[in-house]
Amino acid sequence: MENKPTILVVEDHDSASNYISAILTSNNFSVIKTAKGKEAISMAASYCPDMVLLNMGLPDISGMDVLKAIRLWSDVPIIFVSSHVSENEVVEALDFGADDYIKKPFRTNELMARIRTGFRHSQKNVDVNPIRTVGEMIIDIDSRNVSMSGNRIHLTPNEYKIIVLLCKNLGKVLTYDFIIKGIWGPCTKETYESELQALRVNVGNIRKKIEEDPSKPRYIITEVGVGYRLAEN
Repeated sequence: MENKPTILVVEDHDSASNYISAILTSNNFSVIKTAKGKEAISMAASYCPDMVLLNMGLPDISGMDVLKAIRLWSDVPIIFVSSHVSENEVVEALDFGADDYIKKPFRTNELMARIRTGFRHSQKNVDVNPIRTVGEMIIDIDSRNVSMSGNRIHLTPNEYKIIVLLCKNLGKVLTYDFIIKGIWGPCTKETYESELQALRVNVGNIRKKIEEDPSKPRYIITEVGVGYRLAEN
C-alpha cells in the first residue's frame, strides 16, 4: 500500500476546503480536514500530519491560537491561508513559527510550490551539507565563499551572514525582525528602525553583486511589509 504524505486542511469555507482538497488529492496527497480550530489541534496530535494548511479566520478559535498550540509540541510545516490578512498578522504568524503564508485567491501551481518549499525546508532542518546551490549561486559555508556563475562574490561579513541565513531557509519568508536578530542580535524599539535601514542597505548591496538587474531581483525577493525570501531558482 502506497504511503502518501498527509496534509491537514483547516478551512471553514466548504468551497475553499473542497477546492484545496481536490488539488492535494490530484497531486497524490492524503487529506484530512476540519472547519474548527480546536478540532484541528486534536487532529494534529492524533494523526501527526506531514503538513498543515491553516486558515486564520475560524469560527471557534483563531488560526493564530491553533498555530501557537501546535508549536508547543510539534515542528510540522504549517502554511497559513487567508483572504483577509494584514501585514502585522503575517509577521506575527511567521514569528510564532508558521513556515509560510499564501493569500486567497491563489493558483494551483502557487499552492503546490509553497507546499514543496515547506517540505524541503523541514527536511533541511537536519541537512548538514555545507555547500548550497541556488540557481547560479553557490554558497560554501565551510570556506565562507559565495560564487555566481563560477565567479567569486566579495561580500562584507554582514552581507555574507544575510545570504547564509536566507539560504538555510531557502524559499521561506523571513521577517525583518528575524533577520535583524540573526545578524545583529536582539534590538530595542529605539534601535529597530536604524537596524531595519541597515538591513535594507545590506540587501540592496547584495543585490547589486548577485542580481543581473537589481531593480528586478531574481534571488532575494521582498515580501512587502514582512521581510525577505531567497527564491528557489
